[in-house]
Amino acid sequence: MFRNNYDNDSVTFSPQGRIFQVEYALEAIKQGSVAVGLVSKTHAVLVALKRNAEELGSYQKKIIGIDTHLGVALAGLAPDARVLSNFMRQQSMSSRLLYNRPVPVARVVNAIADKAQVNTQHYGRRPYGVGLLVAGVDETGPHLWEFQPSGMVLEYRGASIGARSQSARTYLERTYEEFAESSREELVLHGLKALRDSLAQDKELTIANTSVAVVGVGGEKFRLYDGDEVGEWLEKLGNVQSSRGGRGAEEEEEAQAAPEETMDTTE
Repeated sequence: MFRNNYDNDSVTFSPQGRIFQVEYALEAIKQGSVAVGLVSKTHAVLVALKRNAEELGSYQKKIIGIDTHLGVALAGLAPDARVLSNFMRQQSMSSRLLYNRPVPVARVVNAIADKAQVNTQHYGRRPYGVGLLVAGVDETGPHLWEFQPSGMVLEYRGASIGARSQSARTYLERTYEEFAESSREELVLHGLKALRDSLAQDKELTIANTSVAVVGVGGEKFRLYDGDEVGEWLEKLGNVQSSRGGRGAEEEEEAQAAPEETMDTTE
């Protein structure tokens, strides 16, 4: 995509007041597989769809634990997410060392927002090509935040990012009034239903491509369910195939070639 002289760096505004490098970073998020977050009065839940670059390869890690009360789901460039998650861990460890308490969710989210915003003001840097859903619990209760490469962060009751996330967002908008009073199990099932709606027509949720993470008030620590552990949630869900019409095979193949899925993410 050609933007004349206004997309060569992330510090130059176009005459229309746009920073194209930041917009390109937002497009990178749309190439990653979908991630969904929800929050109730007692719990915060993350669910994500994993992809593998090829049949012989392992599935990409989509949810990363930060601390016992905090974790993130990613969509976009996985190495960028690894850098940001390591920074969040440093912030969390500093809080425990200096103040002997878990870092408040809003504080760590604003810390990565400030880190990302700097890249839009200094020449020679590029925006982070990843979006994050940050779920955690602190003294004020459960929280769900969305992080964008521009440095913008917003708190949500339900949110989705990544490819085909609009289908998941439609489900969240239709049912969000139920989230506040939902139990732990009901909230996870809402997340899985939203994730299911984002699937292509010939795809389904499996123990290999689905990740679930839950954290709650009252000392319930952040727990990630992967592999066989996801099976119990899928059994409760029942129908694991999309209830919506999917995109064509050609469009799905393009999504499978997303940059996120060709790069490794480790804790």
